[in-house]
Amino acid sequence: MFSEKIVITGIGLTSPNANSLEEYREALLNSKSGIKNITHRYIGEVHAGECDFSPLKYQNKKNLRTGTRAGSISIFCANEALNDANIEVNDENRDKVGVYIGTTEHGNVETENEVYNISQFDYDIKYWTHHHNPRSISNNPAGEVTCNLEITGPHYCIGAACAAGNAGLIQGMQQLLFGDVDIAIAGGISESSHTFGIFASFNSQGALARHTDPTKASRPFDKDRNGIVVSEGGCLYILERKSDAIARGAKIYGEIAGYAMNSDAGKTSVLPNAERQAQCIKKALKKAGLTAEDIDIVNSHATSTPMGDIQECLAIKDVFGECKKGPFINNTKGFIGHAMGAAGALELAGNIPAFEDGIVHHCLNVDELDPECALPNLVIKEPIKDQDINIILNNSFGMLGINSCLIIKKG
Repeated sequence: MFSEKIVITGIGLTSPNANSLEEYREALLNSKSGIKNITHRYIGEVHAGECDFSPLKYQNKKNLRTGTRAGSISIFCANEALNDANIEVNDENRDKVGVYIGTTEHGNVETENEVYNISQFDYDIKYWTHHHNPRSISNNPAGEVTCNLEITGPHYCIGAACAAGNAGLIQGMQQLLFGDVDIAIAGGISESSHTFGIFASFNSQGALARHTDPTKASRPFDKDRNGIVVSEGGCLYILERKSDAIARGAKIYGEIAGYAMNSDAGKTSVLPNAERQAQCIKKALKKAGLTAEDIDIVNSHATSTPMGDIQECLAIKDVFGECKKGPFINNTKGFIGHAMGAAGALELAGNIPAFEDGIVHHCLNVDELDPECALPNLVIKEPIKDQDINIILNNSFGMLGINSCLIIKKG
């Protein structure tokens, strides 16, 4: 239990199928996929999720030319979140605003492009851009947000693989509890669909999804799933202490009730460990002072890989298998692919509106459920209406065995 309650008062996002929470929720409830085919240098045609937001809404052409794709996504999401929360960064508060952005990686897009560019000039380094260093340093996306919004409080990125979206929110919450900031811009972003190296690596692992229809390529829990669809995206939240939010009359989307992070410490960098995942969920429940019976929705991390999905199902069964009325379980990657560092933050956002409308969105593309993924209350085919959605548990797990769980209560 926490000394103060930390709440969500703003949400800004861009995903392969939407550029606002309202659009995103509508897309999820209406089975709208954001996956398409793109052509990558050296690789050819691949399935991917790419965002269609307007970078020039909050940046000028010079900023776009010298900055990064990850920075543009972050700037868009941060501005949208602040607008949603009805907060203006000004001289009175700019030093008490913190920016905490979870990422898998960034800078790869620009670095790959730069290497390719000098290859056209016999690798003459005089053609290498002087913008490389600020583009590729680890704090870049968060730093670009502070420059764009003239925020003088702390900023940094949290490298937590595909658990990074949750990790960004956890970090923002902790900084508010410590009293280091009064407003936290926190969540996760990804530029992954723009870098061919990630596709090539997944391809060499045999983990890159293939399907005749790109909108059906990402299919967590389905018997015929065969890999990941790489996507970009971002979702940043405004976090505040509840007393501050109430004092200014803010809309409250939900309250962070609990969280946990742990590590598999396994012999492989990619195969998840069901026992450690279950332990992470249990730690989050304990921190929140809740039991498995209290959870209404579990948003699964399942990425559409054959073994990865099964491992998470084992973890969920371990925790919730004895519940008399188990939680509804859903997944978002069938709609948007795997948005890597943005995954956890985006997937949480897809479920938060359930606090108001009582609807649990479904998993997309589960045509024939894998028997090893047959979880009680797995929502497939179409959304389910339930009048009593009060607590959401959000799973996000990543390479090198990093696990995260975040619990959100109705505000």
